[in-house]
Amino acid sequence: MSQINLLPWREASRELQKKEYLTKLSFAGLLAVLLVFVWITFTSAQLEHQNERNRYLGTNIAALDKKVAEIRELESKKQEMILRMKVIQDLQGTRSEIVKVYDELVRALPDGVFLAELDKVNTEIKISGFAESNNRISALMRNLDKSHKYQDSNLAKVERDATLGPQGSKFDLQIQVEAQTVKGVTSQ
Repeated sequence: MSQINLLPWREASRELQKKEYLTKLSFAGLLAVLLVFVWITFTSAQLEHQNERNRYLGTNIAALDKKVAEIRELESKKQEMILRMKVIQDLQGTRSEIVKVYDELVRALPDGVFLAELDKVNTEIKISGFAESNNRISALMRNLDKSHKYQDSNLAKVERDATLGPQGSKFDLQIQVEAQTVKGVTSQ
């Protein structure tokens, strides 16, 4: 048999296999890098798309919040206007009542009694004044009790005062004004 040396052929075959393996490995590496690049590009595009949607929603939410604030402000102005209208209606309905109350007070005031201070809070009137005598104060209280506008006269304080003479007195009196109903509204 002849001697054939197969070593160079095997070595050439190994070199060829090694080159094929490195080529396949390079191709697989390049393919992996390409897939990673495609994946990163895709996810960043998705993320940018979501961020754009979030900005759009944020802008619209801010605009709606402004509108809601305007609506709340308008509602509070509406309530304020309703309250004002009610006050005006109450005043319109009872504006002649105060004149009648003071007119009745003047009619009940006897000679010799002078009013120094008058304070009306809701349905109560507080009167401070001077009288020539205690009898004049009694006459004032009787006249107030007879009146159809006043009720529950209460003498809070009487003290001697010589301003109107030796029998003079200073007094504090409280009376209740009878509540009047005008068109379903109770005046106070």
